[in-house]
Amino acid sequence: MDLAPLRVLYRRIAPLHVQTRVASLRQRYRHVGARRGARFRQSLGRLQALRNAYEGQCCVIIGNGPSMRDFDLKRLAGLKTFCLNRGYLLWQEQGLSPDFLVVVNQLVIEQFSAELQSVGALKFVPWLHKDRFTPSDDGIVFFEERWDESFMTDAVAGLSSLATVTNTTLQLAWHMGFSSVILLGIDHYFAASEKGRPNEMVVQAQDDVDHFRPDYFAPGVRWHLPDLELSERGYKLAKRTFELAGRKIVNATPGTRLDVFEKVDLETAIASCCAAAPRETGAG
Repeated sequence: MDLAPLRVLYRRIAPLHVQTRVASLRQRYRHVGARRGARFRQSLGRLQALRNAYEGQCCVIIGNGPSMRDFDLKRLAGLKTFCLNRGYLLWQEQGLSPDFLVVVNQLVIEQFSAELQSVGALKFVPWLHKDRFTPSDDGIVFFEERWDESFMTDAVAGLSSLATVTNTTLQLAWHMGFSSVILLGIDHYFAASEKGRPNEMVVQAQDDVDHFRPDYFAPGVRWHLPDLELSERGYKLAKRTFELAGRKIVNATPGTRLDVFEKVDLETAIASCCAAAPRETGAG
């Protein structure tokens, strides 16, 4: 029996919140058996060990917007840094490496898994993509990807993207105990969004103007258009969670269109957010 027509009908008539809940339950079910396996248990153990490992410290979550063009990463020397998706390209240009790399998007993983695996950072990847990475690689920590529209405070229980890897990373930063988070390179604007719908898969046809390099998504690369509305809902959940606990998130992205978080310049952010956390030597 061909179920495709029924799936199309379901997507047309089922309320969005129902579809989201059903998808979330399916995701959880797919992880039930995996959590009993040795490979997943190892990752869960590492996530447990990372809980509050950086309590009271400051970190920088670095997005991949055009504002990061020509950015000197040495300005972040001594700060813990999270790199997102293909952001490692900027680090490689400068002969440096971030502390952590977080990737959740299926198309990014499908097309660039070999590059991702070669990055010299502790990497966080959804468990469902495990087969694209070498089992013996101890530089990868797998997590359960959740589709709940909520801010997950326990990475062992899973992490939710809410339309952007930045939200996943904010949840990781919380789990790891960071009290101050600086957002950088989160421009929150995509010219490509004017030509399609949120979450629509598109094939890049020309130089990439929405990221820090024209070949970030080179012609022929498949990617999903952003869902800025859902992203903002996720950011608001993150802000509320951090502030209720006396923690803080600031946005130091030049020219950002994201208004959820307080906007500050980078040096002010470093001075005010990281004063209590001594900066180490070296970059990243």
